[in-house]
Amino acid sequence: MHIKEARLFKEIMDVAEARLSAKANPQNVLKYSRYFKEGYDAWGADDSELITLKQDILQSYPQLNAKQILELGKLLLHHSKFEMGSLAILLLDAKLDMCDRQSFDELKLWFDFGVNNWAHADNLCTKITPWFLLKGIVTYEDFAPWLSSKSRWTRRACPVSMIKIKKLQDPKQMMSFIEILMTDPERVVHQGTGWFLRELWKEHPKEVEDFLYTHRNTAARLIIQYATEKMSKEERLRFRKDKAAIN
Repeated sequence: MHIKEARLFKEIMDVAEARLSAKANPQNVLKYSRYFKEGYDAWGADDSELITLKQDILQSYPQLNAKQILELGKLLLHHSKFEMGSLAILLLDAKLDMCDRQSFDELKLWFDFGVNNWAHADNLCTKITPWFLLKGIVTYEDFAPWLSSKSRWTRRACPVSMIKIKKLQDPKQMMSFIEILMTDPERVVHQGTGWFLRELWKEHPKEVEDFLYTHRNTAARLIIQYATEKMSKEERLRFRKDKAAIN
């Protein structure tokens, strides 16, 4: 990072800290903290304040490009306050049309070393990562290195990002791709994988049910729970573990 760029990033972060801390709302912190088991360190600023701040930053620093925002985002996501990570996502979303294949690789570093909560992870996976898939810049197979990341949030990003393309790809191939996550040790990965399978089931029920039946004895139970959530009670019984597997 060049000295000039480092100064620019510090200036933007100082502006963000001053603006958001001035809008602190302890009641919002109390309200939302119950949704974050991993902890919730925030000022409690309203979403509208973040949107206004994003707009002001982009207007005050028109030279900011996607590459710079990806670098700035690493700093914002490392900040202790929740809103700073949210600001990074808003800024990148505004510059998505400038992103390319290298941007996708840089984005993995956000997950590997910055993202530490479900809200930022899922915000990225519903707004940002699907854009690369839908634009044809990457395919879901380009997420292969993400599947083996040490970060549980990076691994979770794989199936959640694929939800937006569930109608566009072969379901069996997609399920085969994320199969390794069926026995992942982390709860947040179980939730993301089950979420993806539940959404895929709406489009391809037979294929998903066959896949779940094959993995009923070995998959994390939370995956099965999430994936079968919209099925009837009778249908869900099919995916219980065999008695022999329990013993």
